[in-house]
Amino acid sequence: MLVAPHVSAAARAMPQQPPVHHPPTPQPFHTYEGGPAFVREPRDELFLLAVGNFVAQRTFYESGTERDERYVRLVRRLAVEDPAWTAGLLRWLRGEGNMRTASLVGAAAYVRARLEARASDGPSNRSVIDSVLQRADEPGELLAHWTSVYGRNVPQPVKRGVADAVRRLYSSRSLLKYDTPSHGFRFGDVLNLVHASPDPEKPWQGALFRYALDRRHHPEAAVPPASDTVLTAHRALMDVPVEARRAVVTGPDGSERLAAAGMTWEALAGWLHGPLDAAVWEAVIPAMGPMALLRNLRNFDAAKISAEAARRVAARISDAEEVARSRQFPMRYLSARTHAPKRRWAAALEEALGHSLANVPALPGRTLILVDRSDSMFWDTVSERSTLTRAAAAAVFGCALALRAEQADLVEFGWSTKEVPFTPGEPVLDVRRRFHRLGGTHTTKALRDRYRGHDRVVIVTDEQAAPHHPGGPPEPVPAEIPVYTWNLAGYHPAHAPTGPHRHTFGGLTDEAFRMIPLIESGLRARWPWTTHDETGAAAGAERLSSGVAGQTGV
Repeated sequence: MLVAPHVSAAARAMPQQPPVHHPPTPQPFHTYEGGPAFVREPRDELFLLAVGNFVAQRTFYESGTERDERYVRLVRRLAVEDPAWTAGLLRWLRGEGNMRTASLVGAAAYVRARLEARASDGPSNRSVIDSVLQRADEPGELLAHWTSVYGRNVPQPVKRGVADAVRRLYSSRSLLKYDTPSHGFRFGDVLNLVHASPDPEKPWQGALFRYALDRRHHPEAAVPPASDTVLTAHRALMDVPVEARRAVVTGPDGSERLAAAGMTWEALAGWLHGPLDAAVWEAVIPAMGPMALLRNLRNFDAAKISAEAARRVAARISDAEEVARSRQFPMRYLSARTHAPKRRWAAALEEALGHSLANVPALPGRTLILVDRSDSMFWDTVSERSTLTRAAAAAVFGCALALRAEQADLVEFGWSTKEVPFTPGEPVLDVRRRFHRLGGTHTTKALRDRYRGHDRVVIVTDEQAAPHHPGGPPEPVPAEIPVYTWNLAGYHPAHAPTGPHRHTFGGLTDEAFRMIPLIESGLRARWPWTTHDETGAAAGAERLSSGVAGQTGV
């Protein structure tokens, strides 16, 4: 039983005053190291997080779950508030951004949010699903993600978008590569769920779909279509007795036969029932792509492939067109150099790294380049599948930018700052070896110590600055001088206030670097997925760090 509190007669006699509503006290907002931080506009925050984050990756300051939840929240919000911008981001992430998982997770969140909000404006849910599916295993991956997160009831827009992608992506070779028991959703499962009909312009696709269904439900009786040369050639290889297979591979037409049958290097060891020696590697190398070659440099060394075969491998991985087509981040070549220490690969990997930086601008005037060498840059790798630290990746990009610039001061910073000497024309990896580990992050102190009237400042960091040291202005760079921050981690707090000349980019993509000359030429720069002719909701690159009402907590 509730009892009313006792109220005195004097209190009852007092006139009743209307309640006074005080504005809430702003809560201090800081970096994870305790330094002052600033709030980003949602689109800026999502772009930064998307390109700086591998889904489910843990960082030193945020768990993978926390980052994933923040990413999904932002996608869901902007899918309703700004669907055209969000759809463009997701399409770009999977295309030029080359971020598979983030784009698939984002597309599912986009559709879910818009269905719940009953939103119909902007790009259709079906088209967004279709746009992020670029590899034949991805329709199954997206359906696996949807059913695990949102349940077995897959809405029609998702089914139709997946069906559109299936008609584009399913082929004989993709079936041999991706329709394996290790995948949760086999090709047949996807076809059953989305009821994808064959593409009328691909008359062979109907037989392929029927074969995929047979492989899934009646594998013992599945027979490849007689009209499909790849699948029949592959079945013929499977029928070769195990003891005769190595001779088939190393014979005079072994390379051609493997290629005609769609036999990948990943499947070769299992088919042979034995290791891949030099003769086998040399037979399969001509059919391997440049990234497959890159991943196997140590295996080639261990097998002792011939000097001529090694020369062909080096020529492929360092070919400028192949590097451009692969769209790999420069850290990939640095990682390969670390894991394949033999000198015979060094020159090719250095050349490939240079090609991968082709879009880094040759900046005019004087540029100050600050590379974060604090402890937190060494604690996290660029992904959980890599041993390459953010410190190493940041150093490589800082070196490359300095070597391309008209006049640059390359500086490493932490508790203190040190100039990193270099000579124009030097290999990037040689300059990188001159960096050190420098403790904590004091970005403002580094700017105070090193800014000397430069035309621009470039900072490569995880933005987790410690509190400012006393003395000197909190903003040592004049407001009219552009400061470009490349945040490798995608953390929520920013290390500096926003403004028309303060720009923050996530990750280290060539697309982001390309924005510097656009901003400085005075053009209305665009998000990476827009063209110069587009107008409307797409914002300029200045939006990457502007549009925030103000800062919270100093």
